[in-house]
Amino acid sequence: MSRRVDEYLSHLRYERQLADHTIESYARDLNGLAQFAAGREVAAERLTRSDLEAFVRALMSEGRSPRSVARLVACIRGFYRYLQRHNHIAENPAVDLQAPRAWKVLPKFLSTEDVDRLIAAPDVNTPRGLRDRACIELLYATGLRVSELVGLKPQDLHLEAGYLTTTGKGQKQRIVPVGDEASVWVQRYAAGSRPKLLGKRTSPRLFVNARGGGGGLTRVGFWKILKEYGRQIGMARQLSPHVLRHSFATHLLERGADLRAIQMMLGHQDLSTTQIYTHILDARMRTLYERFHPRA
Repeated sequence: MSRRVDEYLSHLRYERQLADHTIESYARDLNGLAQFAAGREVAAERLTRSDLEAFVRALMSEGRSPRSVARLVACIRGFYRYLQRHNHIAENPAVDLQAPRAWKVLPKFLSTEDVDRLIAAPDVNTPRGLRDRACIELLYATGLRVSELVGLKPQDLHLEAGYLTTTGKGQKQRIVPVGDEASVWVQRYAAGSRPKLLGKRTSPRLFVNARGGGGGLTRVGFWKILKEYGRQIGMARQLSPHVLRHSFATHLLERGADLRAIQMMLGHQDLSTTQIYTHILDARMRTLYERFHPRA
């Protein structure tokens, strides 16, 4: 990657204090941009508007999802804003670069019955199964991002008061309510299963590995755990940590929760991001109408 790309990533890490996995995503995107620039025998900061548009079209033709390309376009715009702000370029070629629509397909979510089946899948008579039950209960009860879930520390929990604190994107901390059912399972895990998984080791993380004990559960590790339970109950294809987050928001909205309250719980900076769940609800209502109304 070019020196300017390295400078921008350092800016994101140390000045903006973005999460490590976000930095990794930006690095991949900008590495792709740098490789594209190298193919045109110019530095990334010297690409023109037409070059950037060609880069976006090439990604779409490779089959990248609109959401993935939208994230990359936002990354590119931020990169060139940084270059202009620091006088590395005179004009910003990405100032109004447009991304494709990010939500051509509505996000997937589970029915309440499927959530119940998933929650019941772990064997809670084992330390690992009890940990997994607590993770799934907490994820569905709070709508946390998977990175926020695995990053939790015991001191982040305030279950007697019915909430936890988490640090989300941009190192922004928020308070999220936790229901009684999830609280019970997390407390059972913390009191019984966690010490057994840790053994003689220690860990700052709430959720720890079953193997070795000392390390915290990772995003990839939890994704694999969830996929395994999905296979057991026959819905592995549609299951991911983010599907549980979507299910949390959709089920709240279906039961009359305020959209702004859901926005705050999810940690969305912009209400327009949360409004996708109203589209899910509209689509579901239309499907039910066409299915059950005698003259639909």
